[in-house]
Amino acid sequence: MMQTELDLFNPANPAEPQWIGKQAVVLPGLALAWVDALLPELRQIIACAPLRHMVTPGGLNMAVGLTNCGTLGWISDRRGYRYSPVDPLSQQPWPALPTVFSELAALAASAAGFADFQPDACLVNCYQPGNRLSLHQDRDEHDYSQPIVSVSLGLPAVFQFGGHSRNAPSQRIGLRHGDVMVWGGEDRLRFHGVLPLKPGNHPVLGSRRINLTLRKAG
Repeated sequence: MMQTELDLFNPANPAEPQWIGKQAVVLPGLALAWVDALLPELRQIIACAPLRHMVTPGGLNMAVGLTNCGTLGWISDRRGYRYSPVDPLSQQPWPALPTVFSELAALAASAAGFADFQPDACLVNCYQPGNRLSLHQDRDEHDYSQPIVSVSLGLPAVFQFGGHSRNAPSQRIGLRHGDVMVWGGEDRLRFHGVLPLKPGNHPVLGSRRINLTLRKAG
């Protein structure tokens, strides 16, 4: 499979948006000014709904730990992938979506050309060194006209952004702590994934990467 490279670890101008599709963009460092507000909320979410390794429909445990906040949370089990209003571990509603999460997502979406984005779901993924996410499409949401906003925290990662088929050429995009990626419109159903996380130690989050994926699910 052919791939193109987009090196955002050392961009010529890190403040400039990096367009990777007609309606897909990386906003380098956009979340850096928000980190001090994001992390306390994130800790509270994980305290209420701990990270866990869900089971795939095929019966395998996911390597990446995850949890959710918002009115809907993405889950996986032997019955398939879907959104649920309750945490299957506690049978209680997921923690509320923090205002700071929604405000950052709306700001990023607006910068990408998607006005009035109001997410109702945030998937929290925690990657350890060696963890990866295979190429997939986000198809469990009801309204594909709404964009996806992805916030990177902690260790750097290499994001794969492909086409509308699994075998289409893909870009490899370096994402750092504080980078935000938005894709929607004609790019909304592109295949995407994360290459195996390399070992390292981030001064704030240690040897892990946290990804916040905000969507309009309902």
